[in-house]
Amino acid sequence: MEVRRLPDFLTRFLSSRIFLLSLALGFAQFFLFSFSPRAWTQRSCSIAKAKSSQLLRVYVADLPREFHHGLLESYCRSQNCCSTGEYPTNPLLKQHSAEFWLLRDLLDSPSKKKENFVRVWDSRLADVVFVPFFAALSAQIQLRGGHRGEFRKRSSKNSDFDRQRRVVELVTSSLEWRRSNGVDHVFVLADPMAMWHVREQISTAVFLVVDFGGWYLEDAKNKLNSSTIIQHSQVSPIKDVIIPHTHLLPPLKIADDQHRTVLLYFRGARHRHRSGLVREKLWKILDNEPEVLLEEGLPDDAGLAEATRGMRSSEFCLTPAGDTPSSCRLYDAIASLCIPVIVSDDIQLPFEGFVNYEEFCVFVSARDATQPGWLVQKLRSIGSEERSTMRQTLSRVQRYFEYDNALTDGAVSLIWSKIHSKVPMIKESIARFRRNRKSGSLPSAKRCHCVS
Repeated sequence: MEVRRLPDFLTRFLSSRIFLLSLALGFAQFFLFSFSPRAWTQRSCSIAKAKSSQLLRVYVADLPREFHHGLLESYCRSQNCCSTGEYPTNPLLKQHSAEFWLLRDLLDSPSKKKENFVRVWDSRLADVVFVPFFAALSAQIQLRGGHRGEFRKRSSKNSDFDRQRRVVELVTSSLEWRRSNGVDHVFVLADPMAMWHVREQISTAVFLVVDFGGWYLEDAKNKLNSSTIIQHSQVSPIKDVIIPHTHLLPPLKIADDQHRTVLLYFRGARHRHRSGLVREKLWKILDNEPEVLLEEGLPDDAGLAEATRGMRSSEFCLTPAGDTPSSCRLYDAIASLCIPVIVSDDIQLPFEGFVNYEEFCVFVSARDATQPGWLVQKLRSIGSEERSTMRQTLSRVQRYFEYDNALTDGAVSLIWSKIHSKVPMIKESIARFRRNRKSGSLPSAKRCHCVS
């Protein structure tokens, strides 16, 4: 039977109509799906998840108020030294105030936009668990409260030890700690003496420290041996974060900078222990050098005024090691636009990789610095144009070391970023812990990492 074909013009006409109808149906289906409430909800959730995945998710451990702001208020009332909600201005306390600024950032109104972290109220969604204990303030209350001799004892007279013990009991018994073995917990130990008695019990956690010095079991004057040093499995650049001291001197703007008449300036204690022994050697070598000003003094009101005057009138500021490799003096020099001369062979610095310290600091080994005449000659060889460039850089990086929650690139913001960089390592450690727990072979609480 012969099959009759439609004329070509009719075939083309019908084919075009079918194509257009299919196209119209396709567009209708797309728009109906895309603009439906369910589709918009799914899309919004996807965008929110994408954005939140780029932020550090922080859960605040549930600690009683007596361990943070309650402790601060109690101290302020007893000393009549600070207003409600503010940290003490006492220099020995203020320089270790990072714990206060980080917690304040977490407790800020949710309406305030945060650039690099989000607080979550479900710990299962968190990358890290922040422990809100003012450990530095607790240690200093004990050390400055007339019971200094009790600080190293686990006695009823040691209120700091009692607080440390109770914090550890609360934290390590929590569901969050048991889920991760504590590797995702963050403790602020801005004072080298903070959490002094219980560090081993929380050694899996992330520590925020000013450096890796001062981790000793015995008094600094005692001869050190293998039994008196806490092993570096408890502190490591791999798991921990170096944070800056809070500077004590007011910042100087580059527009207000004036002529500097002193080549090299130092104010502070002449006698220190451990790595700080280099100070006495430097003092003997530099004391009679022209254009060098060395002053002994304490960080009281009069001392801070003198330090401000001295740093602002000097080209270079000597920042040697103290009892620990770093000190607040480095950040005071940065605030004063005084080029830091770092004489500390073991110093660790905050935000390295983001901040290039060689652009605005002079690094000198202790061996070179203690050769008669060497350091002064080195500094004089740095010309005025290079000094000016370094000072301009100092003015640009000042804000990175400023504890101010309003700054999007200040110290608090950069600390969150550094913690965020630890998250992949934290997740790997948690995965290994859970795998080993299921197999019945739990790993040791201590982790050994190289620090050199």
